[in-house]
Amino acid sequence: MSKIWQVFEQTSSVGGGFAPQIILLSLLLAFVLGQVLAWVYYFTHSGLSYSRSYVQSLILITVVVAMVMAVIGNNIITAVGLMGALALIRFRNVIKDTRDVAFIFCALVVGMAAGSQRYLTAIIGTIILSLIAAYLYLTNFGMHEPHNAFLRFSLKGHISSDHPIPKILKRFCGNFILISAHDSSYGDSMVEYAYQLMVRNADKNEQMLSEIQKTEGIENISLTMQEQLLEI
Repeated sequence: MSKIWQVFEQTSSVGGGFAPQIILLSLLLAFVLGQVLAWVYYFTHSGLSYSRSYVQSLILITVVVAMVMAVIGNNIITAVGLMGALALIRFRNVIKDTRDVAFIFCALVVGMAAGSQRYLTAIIGTIILSLIAAYLYLTNFGMHEPHNAFLRFSLKGHISSDHPIPKILKRFCGNFILISAHDSSYGDSMVEYAYQLMVRNADKNEQMLSEIQKTEGIENISLTMQEQLLEI
């Protein structure tokens, strides 16, 4: 293990020629680190816009960029030629999630570090980026969800301040807001209500609904939970 680190340190300090074994080491390291990024993305992804091809592309991008850096080396003319060739490529896929863009940039930078023989930078950077992504996922950092459910029901008459429905909602919800209340279109005394809820514990939804159903004159109860992240 110590010999491997010595190779990394020596090649990191020497920015010169690209021997075949150095190129092979760069590509293998880019492949391994690209897989690390892909696995981190896979385990920390949430939402509906998951793409298998995108996860595979993270690995391929890391290796391709490392190969590009090996081709360029210290040759400015080759670098300009590659820039012109890459400028001809048109990407038609629209990336909706800025988090996906961030992972692409991570793959690019890690591939550049591996391809330019800055192996320690590539390894340490991948570890730190992975830890940051795991921290953001586990802590739900940045989530702002004032309401997470919609409650609809029909009730005979209007709800007063001493009605049992608000008391039940106070027990199970951190907050609730009446968003609509209008008379039924069938000409009877039924009033259709709609509430926005902030449910404290989704596991107790059945208990909350069962207590609401015990209220006299209530009909057509429906509770709809929102997804934490809804991406179309």
